[in-house]
Amino acid sequence: MVDGARSVGMKRSLDEHAARFDEQADEYDGSKPEEYRACASLVVEHAAPESDDVVLDLGTGTGAIALPLAEKAERVLGRDISEGMLDKAREKAAERGLANVEFAEGRFRAPNVPDDVRVDVVTSNFAMHHLDDQSKREAIDVIADLGPDRVVLGDIMLFGEAEPAAPFYGPEVDDPATVGVLADAFTDAGFALTAVELVHDQAGVLVAEPTKPADVTAIPPVDPEANGEVDRE
Repeated sequence: MVDGARSVGMKRSLDEHAARFDEQADEYDGSKPEEYRACASLVVEHAAPESDDVVLDLGTGTGAIALPLAEKAERVLGRDISEGMLDKAREKAAERGLANVEFAEGRFRAPNVPDDVRVDVVTSNFAMHHLDDQSKREAIDVIADLGPDRVVLGDIMLFGEAEPAAPFYGPEVDDPATVGVLADAFTDAGFALTAVELVHDQAGVLVAEPTKPADVTAIPPVDPEANGEVDRE
């Protein structure tokens, strides 16, 4: 579900996170809170892939986002570090008869996308919060380099101050950013936020789309009659 190592942007090592999610794979779907499910639903809704789109789902887990999107998109690439989660996702895809979704190892800063595969939409739900703020920025930069038309991030994120006595997340393993930090990271990577959905004061969904450089303007088509110079022949 995550990326990195303990000394580089995470509170636990990559292997520790992978092992933790391997252990949770069989019970994972039934253990998630309603806020997770609400975010997942919004991610799917905002992703809205066309029938010829390729979707990359990062931190795919058991396929909560990848599988419904595979029913709409041309192809879905689900990436995760937990083989237990990936095996569960593959089982669910086979049960649904979905042959256009591929589950494999991958992480935010090394998503394992073949060089000859375009990515039109990037999604993620409840995974990026394991990275520290700088690592989130690096992950968003990697995503930007893939050239997607849309990024949809559902996650634990702070719309205000986290309640220290009863945080929504697990401070021992999670490191959520404020919405402002995430917005700045997307802006610096060349995106603009086109939607912000608050699900909980510590969870929500962001939609980002690439911006055009300020100095680039569209050149209108030439009108042969504009200056009276019309070829009458």
